[in-house]
Amino acid sequence: MKKYLFFIIAIISSIALAKESETNMKLEKFFFKWRKFESPPLLNGAPDYTKSQFKKRQQKYKKLAKELNSIDTTGWKHSWKADWMLIKAEMNGFDFNRRVLKSWERDPAFYQTIWMYQSDVPAHEGPVNHALLEYWQYSLPLNKDSIKKITKELNVISPLLDQARKNLTGNAKDLWIAGIRDIQSQIDDLNKIEKELLSHHKPKTIPNLITAINKARVSTNDFVKWLENESPKKNGPSGIGKENYSWYQKNVHLIPLTWEEEVQLLKRELNRAWSSLKLEEHRNQNLPEQIAANTKKEFDQLTDKSIKKMMNFLEINDIMYIKPNMEPALREHRGSFIESEKRNFFYIGMHIDPLPLYSHFYHWFDLAEIRDNPHSNPIRRAEPLYNMFDSKNEGIATAAEEMFMHAGLYDDNPRSREIVWIMLAQRAARGLGSLYAHANMMTMEEASQVHVKWTPRGWMEREPELLRFEQHLYLRQPGYGTCYVTGKYLIEDLMMEYAEKIETEKKKFILKDFLKTFNEAGSIPVELIKFEMLKK
Repeated sequence: MKKYLFFIIAIISSIALAKESETNMKLEKFFFKWRKFESPPLLNGAPDYTKSQFKKRQQKYKKLAKELNSIDTTGWKHSWKADWMLIKAEMNGFDFNRRVLKSWERDPAFYQTIWMYQSDVPAHEGPVNHALLEYWQYSLPLNKDSIKKITKELNVISPLLDQARKNLTGNAKDLWIAGIRDIQSQIDDLNKIEKELLSHHKPKTIPNLITAINKARVSTNDFVKWLENESPKKNGPSGIGKENYSWYQKNVHLIPLTWEEEVQLLKRELNRAWSSLKLEEHRNQNLPEQIAANTKKEFDQLTDKSIKKMMNFLEINDIMYIKPNMEPALREHRGSFIESEKRNFFYIGMHIDPLPLYSHFYHWFDLAEIRDNPHSNPIRRAEPLYNMFDSKNEGIATAAEEMFMHAGLYDDNPRSREIVWIMLAQRAARGLGSLYAHANMMTMEEASQVHVKWTPRGWMEREPELLRFEQHLYLRQPGYGTCYVTGKYLIEDLMMEYAEKIETEKKKFILKDFLKTFNEAGSIPVELIKFEMLKK
């Protein structure tokens, strides 16, 4: 009788597993169909961003949206429901971009194709086109396949920029003017690529590649001139407005805050950062001032010591589970010595004590895992769309700065706590500026002044390039300027609710277990991780 019952239970279990597998496969199949649709068709070899293309495909988009909404998620695991919500948010993002953001119409920087460096987050910050040339991924000298691949990628630039002249009908003045610099930088990138290639290859061995570089350079240069000629005609706002901003945050990035609530939160964090900084300075008033590294040797010694301290701190204090790829990832991005008069905001702090910024370099732990241990779920393994990773990846990097501080990272060096508060104040200030710019209450230049004024010690006054880069990015990508602080807030909220749940269950809250579960969820919005972890 027992054997018979066991056999029945086994059959029932196998049927249930088969149904679960079928459900999971159905969602994954839809996901890949959606992602295939999201990538636009080609026009003359380049991605097609014309109005007629979006209009032509709108009916298919509606059909896909209807198909997703018809999927019955009753009884699903929380992780599958989270996947469904993730896809829903992605589709909302596509629709929002088509209706409101329209980067291909309003934002010349959208047509920047060449990227010389790896982003510190799972995808490039800001809207990008679908034909990127990731030069940092190539190893020199190039093999035959790489020569063929990069030549093909370069040959997309000319038809894409030809198309851009027809597509760019928008009147967003700040985006237009700032975007010219991004396209100009592509000329410098092409020159650098050519120089590096010719240092490893003879011209006669890569004739098609050299031709492609020259063609791309001419096209980019002509495009810059066209943008400059058109710029005097541009006089419109670049922000998307409060209502659109709030809708985007709630329905795409899944940030449960309105524009007004984000303003309130960032003001509060700015107040807290400044007041905490002044209290730290008062407490530390009898301690000697910190002296910045002023030679390469001093900097190398400082960074090496800091990396060792960081990794030992995380392991000995049970902050994180240490993996073999973590310290190498940190060392690879340890920074380099910069003369004092050339240091931007982040390098000022790094030359005093790198640990506050190394805490933010939690980013590189994330990316090392994405590279070495890709997520088992293909939906979460795919590169995130529309910067929807921001609350998770930028949020935890920012939260880690304060988290590690409170856990004791600076107990033997109290003055470094001051740097943590300065960094938080800077992030709150620049986020506030970006909110005012998106509400069209300020120009990008005026938002930059909020950024400068409310960053302590004048640390944002010394390097205008960083200032322009950040405010331009935040105007291009709604929500990115605030995600450092809003993401940190959502993670702190998650930690609170998770800790209360654990306490109610008479269990002990273990920080490294919390972070492990959080990390392993993938690069998805924090609210979806919360949905999974709290099961509610």
